[in-house]
Amino acid sequence: MEVTPELVLRAYRAGLFPMAETRRGHRLYWLDPERRGVLPLDRFHLPRRLLRTVRAGLYTVSSDQDFAGVLTACAASAPGREDTWINADIERLFGALHRSGYAHSIECRTGGILVGGLYGVSLGAAFFGESMFSTARDASKVALVHLVARLRAGGYKLLDTQFTTTHLEQFGTEEVPRDEYKRKLAVAVEARASWDVPEGAMTAEIEAMAQR
Repeated sequence: MEVTPELVLRAYRAGLFPMAETRRGHRLYWLDPERRGVLPLDRFHLPRRLLRTVRAGLYTVSSDQDFAGVLTACAASAPGREDTWINADIERLFGALHRSGYAHSIECRTGGILVGGLYGVSLGAAFFGESMFSTARDASKVALVHLVARLRAGGYKLLDTQFTTTHLEQFGTEEVPRDEYKRKLAVAVEARASWDVPEGAMTAEIEAMAQR
């Protein structure tokens, strides 16, 4: 069966997500982990040092200005990550989802050069984080802070990180059992949220996170 963008969206609604085995691989696999990574938006932990970096404005942060660039950077090999799960089919599918308004990116630049970012899929009031990259200190972390601020300001209810990592745990990511995740998912995908929110609303959310 051909994997289409429409099939990918149906899979996300059911709690599954696609990955390739390797960057050069030709097969996609559907994952439905027994325990799922979730980052509670109302309990996001913003470390003080990172807050200072965000406030300092070291990076110019934007949304959906270079989705293809973020996707390509996430797919590229890097020290300690010689291979990735993003193959040509993943790039094709998510590029199509972006063009149809379902996939979004956050970009961080310095001197006009893309140095960090992330991308994911938005359905209802659920955002499914896919991958992030950084070639400058804290750039991907700054992108994450701006993502969470945007989701909070836009009324999102669920930020799915797929898995938990030490990197994500510092921000409050937790594992939930599959059944609990799917209950949260069912509510979130039927709710309404907005990706496009005023800059001032995101700034206010960042300051609110700083008070936790």
